[in-house]
Amino acid sequence: MKTNTPGVSKDCIVVANSAAQSGIFASTGDPINAGIRAYFDMINSRGGIDGRKLKFIHTDDRYDPKTAESILSSYLNENKIFAYVGHFGGSIVMQTLDLIKKSGMPVVYFGTGVGALYNEHAMDFMSGANCYPIQPVYITEGRAMASIAIHDFNAKKIGILYTDTTIGHDLLSGINRTLKEHQTDSFSEIIPAPEMLEQSAFLKSIRDTVLSMKDYDPDFIIIAAGQESFPDIAAALAETDTCKTVLTSYVNTVVTIAMRLIPVIKNKFDIYSFGWLDYTSQRHMAALNEASDWLGDYAMNGYAHCGWIGAHFLCEGLKRVSGKEITWESFREAMESSPIENPFGGFIDYADGKRLGTEELSLHKIDYENPFGWSEIFPLRNVVMFRDRRCQ
Repeated sequence: MKTNTPGVSKDCIVVANSAAQSGIFASTGDPINAGIRAYFDMINSRGGIDGRKLKFIHTDDRYDPKTAESILSSYLNENKIFAYVGHFGGSIVMQTLDLIKKSGMPVVYFGTGVGALYNEHAMDFMSGANCYPIQPVYITEGRAMASIAIHDFNAKKIGILYTDTTIGHDLLSGINRTLKEHQTDSFSEIIPAPEMLEQSAFLKSIRDTVLSMKDYDPDFIIIAAGQESFPDIAAALAETDTCKTVLTSYVNTVVTIAMRLIPVIKNKFDIYSFGWLDYTSQRHMAALNEASDWLGDYAMNGYAHCGWIGAHFLCEGLKRVSGKEITWESFREAMESSPIENPFGGFIDYADGKRLGTEELSLHKIDYENPFGWSEIFPLRNVVMFRDRRCQ
């Protein structure tokens, strides 16, 4: 079928990205790209999509925002790619997002949760209609945090400790949206970004902020912070005997953080966090086994799974265009036509311009006995309360 769409010929669809394959973030970029390639290899081995094979090209951006912007501009000017997949890193995405929107080119899977990706009704390119986030967007997660606090923990007074960072402000934005809807009492305190202070001054600032929170006497605390700050904030809660149940972001649900905190918080208070991937159900285990057959050395690498997921969503959209002319607009219509299932998670619905990332999250708790540091409390479910409804 003849087409004038960039990167699409009668027998090939060209997809690209830039991602760090040198420098400190190569350990992220390498497996993400390996996951994308492996998924495309699987699809191509089965004849491609509507007779077209997937071709993946990549340029190393060294995790430098200016370099990433230059690479994207070059790809767009050459007019030889259909889409980006696996665009990762908050600073990279923020540097390139305006150009992405102006171009109209589809971008599937962002390896970040920055709030700029959030839109409840993106109806044109400049509002992000050509952007398809998959992993949790921090504003969406913030809404889930407040919902869980209210509906599962019956919180009446919520204390919020948030960092003066993108993740902190984005999570707070989502938290406050839901708190406002439910008219829940809350008190928020800001903590400086760690790079703004020397270590001793940073830790003192955390302690002072926690003591201010203690005076408020919340019955539940949300820590809206990333891995660079969360452990120190949680430790300060324990040291000041501010012993309330804590909920934090999915980015902190890692074994290294759990093992660091277990000796500090044990028998004082519980820490909960989210997850967005699941490998335990029969359906997801089958998907994991299929991915492992193609991923080789990256079979159990979480970043490779993210690349696999991104490629899966792109291909699901393309399959829906089968038999029609492939254009950026027909791809958008296909992506919005019905929810798409994450092979290791829930469904994402892009209908009516929803660009929220996943709304299905699982809840985990630091577990002193679990070798992975965390145990699942409830499996994936929609925990975001956009209207007055309760979790089922």
